[in-house]
Amino acid sequence: MSRGILFLLATTGLLCAEPSKDDRAPVEPKTLPAPDQPVAEAQPAVKELDADRLQLGEIIFNRKTREIRFPALVNMRDGEILEYAIVHSKGKVHEALLTTEVPATELNVAFKLLRYEGSPEFYAEWEADGVLSNRFPIVKQETKDAARIDIGVEWKEEEKTRTAKINEWISHGTTGEPMPADPWVYGGSMFYKGSFLAESTGDTAAIFITNAALINYSGKDNKSDEVWFPFPKRVPPEGTHVTIVITPHKKPAAKP
Repeated sequence: MSRGILFLLATTGLLCAEPSKDDRAPVEPKTLPAPDQPVAEAQPAVKELDADRLQLGEIIFNRKTREIRFPALVNMRDGEILEYAIVHSKGKVHEALLTTEVPATELNVAFKLLRYEGSPEFYAEWEADGVLSNRFPIVKQETKDAARIDIGVEWKEEEKTRTAKINEWISHGTTGEPMPADPWVYGGSMFYKGSFLAESTGDTAAIFITNAALINYSGKDNKSDEVWFPFPKRVPPEGTHVTIVITPHKKPAAKP
């Protein structure tokens, strides 16, 4: 992480101490960073665009609405099982709906500067021998509520701006129905041997929950890696440029 961002986080009281060596959890074997794999440095400058909007690299975020926007590409439209909604272009692209060039470190800085509170509720605890357990941290409800977000997409189609919730682009392989509009959860990922796992693995937003991902899906079947597929009738062609739009989760209005 660059000195500029470290200074910014320190001055805003958002810099969290890295877990001590004894407290760090092992990493799932499939997401273990290579020993010589460098962690990409975040861009150093946070630019003020106007009274409300800030920019870090390709991320534009709004301190008033707490909206986060960044570019991505449609990576998969048909046929393949999805484990991720969004990954970095150097990550697990064969299992992802969308890819982005935006580093997880920078995205995490935007979350922190907008005062999103990370909830570790989907980060499974580890046994002493390094095997994942079926236990998950107990998290206060107010922390869970503060961590819940919605993920939307914007794209151009015949010069018109189209919008959708990312859930609408994902279908259930058994029912054929779109993914329920359950919120996504900002967890903040974790550190391992000095590496920020979301950065080193490229796991930005996971459908099949993982300890490395910056964001995990909170809905049913988020512990299965065999049921979610792209919704071909709704997803634009592969290579389509889109904008990811992250906002605080809005609960559906109660039916009268």
